Amino acid sequence: MDFGLAGRAALVTGGATGVGREIALALAKEGAAVAVNYRRSAEAAAALVAEIEAGGGTALAIGADVADREAAAAMVARAVAAFGRLDILVNNAGTAQRKRFAETGPEDWRPQIDTCLYGAIHCCHAAAPHLEASGAGRIVSLIGDSSRVGEAGLALVAAARAGVIGLTKSLAREMGRAGVTANVVSLGLVETAHDRDWVEANRERLVRLYPLRRLGRPEDVAPLVVLLASRHGGWITGQVISVSGGYSMV
Repeated sequence: MDFGLAGRAALVTGGATGVGREIALALAKEGAAVAVNYRRSAEAAAALVAEIEAGGGTALAIGADVADREAAAAMVARAVAAFGRLDILVNNAGTAQRKRFAETGPEDWRPQIDTCLYGAIHCCHAAAPHLEASGAGRIVSLIGDSSRVGEAGLALVAAARAGVIGLTKSLAREMGRAGVTANVVSLGLVETAHDRDWVEANRERLVRLYPLRRLGRPEDVAPLVVLLASRHGGWITGQVISVSGGYSMV
């Protein structure tokens, strides 16, 4: 199937590693020019850009903290300057702390809310005029299923990402007249370098929570993001779609 991404430009936040990296690779393989955002992983971002370019694609690494509104706006401006347009925004950047809510304080709350919720707000706000000018703009935001069904120890990130659901649904209604779609992909536990030690220590218990009896992999997520970013996803908007191995069935 031709996903029709040739000539289109995408920005993937948190795109240097893990799920974001797989999404950036998949979009590039389908022909999109991809801006790979990173905050700390400059080396990984450069390696990903080199890999995309070696495969004949177009990519650019942009360092920015999406929690900083001005930095997010400058990142979007740089991507548009490089590619001449922006058609696809993938809000993937995030941070999470696994801790009982009663044991947390403002120093724990702000980083998660600023990155996960305000980060999406900042990027959507900066990208909106360009996505509307595209005539077929796409917003795809990644969250965890804890935002839909709750999870002990993840109250703050669940609350922040739940806000992203409201933002996305509202943008779907507001920007639809300009041909923009906005959707959320809600994930179960995907195995990446993040929390690897904790996952290994708890693997047997965790796997029992999933009807498919395995945890997710980045390559389980990317195909749906590509579909939603493509012309084939043009009549899907305002939706929260779970890719979770059956962890939640809401």
